[in-house]
Amino acid sequence: MVSRRARKMGERTGLIGMLDSLRFHEASRQGIGLLLLPVCAWFALPGSPERVLAGLALALIGEIWRIYAAGVIYKNKQLATTGAYSLVRHPLYLGNFMILAGFTFSSAHWGVIAAVIAFLVFYYPAAIRYEDAKLERLFGDSWREWSRSTPAMFPTRLRWRANTDAEWNARQSLLRNGELPISIYLVASAVLMLYRSGLI
Repeated sequence: MVSRRARKMGERTGLIGMLDSLRFHEASRQGIGLLLLPVCAWFALPGSPERVLAGLALALIGEIWRIYAAGVIYKNKQLATTGAYSLVRHPLYLGNFMILAGFTFSSAHWGVIAAVIAFLVFYYPAAIRYEDAKLERLFGDSWREWSRSTPAMFPTRLRWRANTDAEWNARQSLLRNGELPISIYLVASAVLMLYRSGLI
């Protein structure tokens, strides 16, 4: 079965079409990404408290970044181009990367590292392609002008522009965009990481 997103991006046949259907399937990307956090924790190698805590600190920064970025975005209604969106087009994906990188660093298990890298390479280029195409359809020239000087996921320069698109809104971030349950899940995964690493 071909996913709706894969059809929108141009349906291909055969094995490539099957891979497209998987790569563009948002629920799979989100579900596997969340599942990888307790997997990182479960297979964490005992060892340096500094390593574990440094990784969890990076994950915390990633979630704080997500909470901030999610509080100023009104999906499909308004193009956000300032604040977090002045550095990258997809700051929520950058937050996801920091969270996964932090948990992976804390785990220090080579099998987990390989699984996380494979997940990121398989899903994120497709997700960025889809989101960029959708935003271009919705916002046209405004998106094209902003995207020309704004990298997709990793900042290449620090030209911060203060929020002018919208003021940060806690309800928008934590409830409408779902950061509260994600934060609770991250805390539970971090506790499991500390337990499996022998720190509690």
